[in-house]
Amino acid sequence: MASDKMNELKSMTIDELKTHLMQLEVAYNDSKFDHATMGLENPLELRGKRREIAQIKTVIREQELAEMTPELLAKRSKIVQRRKKRR
Repeated sequence: MASDKMNELKSMTIDELKTHLMQLEVAYNDSKFDHATMGLENPLELRGKRREIAQIKTVIREQELAEMTPELLAKRSKIVQRRKKRR
């Protein structure tokens, strides 16, 4: 079952997600710097921001894959199969 946050992210366009991602990454880096210099009141905020960044990146990739043409998806699956053979 998807959370409300994920449903909200999935309803956004790729451009909106990328701008939101850039804002979150800036906020994360600022928080990380603040934590290193003077400490945060709640250091678990960093974990939450990292996870939110990862969720946005996941949704962006899902939408990119959904928009791919069948030819590109076939080419992509061949690449994935080659990578699996190397392991």
